[in-house]
Amino acid sequence: MQFSKSTDYALHALLHLGNSERCNNVGIKELASTLGVSESYLSKIMSKLRQDGLVRAVPGVNGGYELSRSTEQITFLDVIQVIEGRQKLFECSNTDSQQHRLLAEEETAGRDQERSGKCECLVQKVMEGAEQHLHQYLREHTIQSVLDEAFKHGNHETNKK
Repeated sequence: MQFSKSTDYALHALLHLGNSERCNNVGIKELASTLGVSESYLSKIMSKLRQDGLVRAVPGVNGGYELSRSTEQITFLDVIQVIEGRQKLFECSNTDSQQHRLLAEEETAGRDQERSGKCECLVQKVMEGAEQHLHQYLREHTIQSVLDEAFKHGNHETNKK
């Protein structure tokens, strides 16, 4: 599994906007320059984030973007789902194979198989468990948690000197 560059830029843009040293909104030109990406590409990313309520556009000559929520309320999962979509990562497409029927029947033998008429896919069960763990991990990491870690790392480097 690989996330797109858009997700990378979206996360970095939100981290830049959430940086506690900044009090004002950030213009698209500055943001694009900081991230090393074209303004038009970043504008499309920021538009998605705005449509989903993670950022808001500030109109005017000195306009730009600012966070719509606190940094503690924006999780990595939120951002990934906005950019990548909310579809499941895995869908079993092998439900008609003999192997699938044997594995599913072994697991569900005697259970509601006759009533539901549907076998549980054991491969999908494992993959759904992995996806749940991934989602939980990404929910636990917020823009603020990364900013806090960066701040600690910065202080650590300063204290070494």
